[in-house]
Amino acid sequence: MSTRTVLHEADIARALTRISHEILESNKGPENLVVLGIPTRGVTLAHRIGSLLADFSGVSVPVGALDITMYRDDLHRNPTREPQPTQIPAGGIDGKVVVLVDDVLFSGRSIRSALDALQDIGRPAAVRLAILVDRGHRELPIRPDFVGKNLPSSSDERVNVRLADVDGIEEVTIES
Repeated sequence: MSTRTVLHEADIARALTRISHEILESNKGPENLVVLGIPTRGVTLAHRIGSLLADFSGVSVPVGALDITMYRDDLHRNPTREPQPTQIPAGGIDGKVVVLVDDVLFSGRSIRSALDALQDIGRPAAVRLAILVDRGHRELPIRPDFVGKNLPSSSDERVNVRLADVDGIEEVTIES
C-alpha cells in the first residue's frame, strides 16, 4: 500500500480561506448564513470556516453540527457508528442559508442523509455545500458549491483527511 500526501497544512488553510471568500461572495455578505458541519471532521472545518467568515466580514456567523447517523442508508452494514450531538445555533435554520460542511465528497450519500436530517430540523431558505476534497464517483446527483480541491481518484483508493484538532496532524493523503 502506498500513501502520498496531496494537501499539507498550508494547502488546507488556503483552501478554507478561498471557500470562505466564495461563500461570502455568493451570499453577498454574512447575513442569514448558518454553517453546519457533519461530524467528525466536517464540524472542525465548519468552525474554521465560521472563524474565517467572521474575520473577513466583521460579523459573527453561527456555526453548529448536524449528525446524520440515523439518516444513513448503510446502518445495516455499519451498525457500530456512534451518533454525535446535533448542535443547531440559537437562531435555528428556518429562512437561513445553510452551508453544510464536510471533509470528503465521494458517493453523495452522506450529503443526502444530511439533507434528510435538515428537513427534520427546519426549513432553510437555501442549502449550500462546502467540501474540502471532492474525489468524484457520485452515486447521487449531488454537486458541491464550494470545493477546496478536486481530487480524481480510483474507487479502490482511500482519501484520508487528518486535522490537527482531531488527529494531531494536518494533511490530506491518498492511499492506493
